[in-house]
Amino acid sequence: MARRRIATSGTLILDSEGLSKLAAGDVQARGHLHKALARRARLVVSAITLTEVLHGSPRDASVHRVLSRVNVVGVTPDVARRAGELLGATGLSGHRCAIDAVVAVTALDQERPVLVLSSDPDDMSRLVEEPDRAKNQRVAVVHI
Repeated sequence: MARRRIATSGTLILDSEGLSKLAAGDVQARGHLHKALARRARLVVSAITLTEVLHGSPRDASVHRVLSRVNVVGVTPDVARRAGELLGATGLSGHRCAIDAVVAVTALDQERPVLVLSSDPDDMSRLVEEPDRAKNQRVAVVHI
């Protein structure tokens, strides 16, 4: 029997909960991180995620330790516009969904394969849906 080839590179995206759990040492989040590092994946958070996670308190120190190893992707006017269009296309609304839409656009722009660690896999899956793309190249969403 042939062994399944493990993809190398790609991207691991952390939403606010993914980043928070990784900073807290969550076993599941660390497992995903170790798998991503083993395949030399790029670790990414959207800059908007920092708004949800950083509070100017001593607890931020653990988040900053994680951020020192992560690529923070800025929110450009193009990303913001596409996120708004994504909300319109999916029928989602509200500030929480707006932040998720920015994270989704960030994920859609990354090197494949892409895995998103999200606290809201249902909405995130709707936002990153790409029915015309080959299944093995679609953004995957995992509940964290």
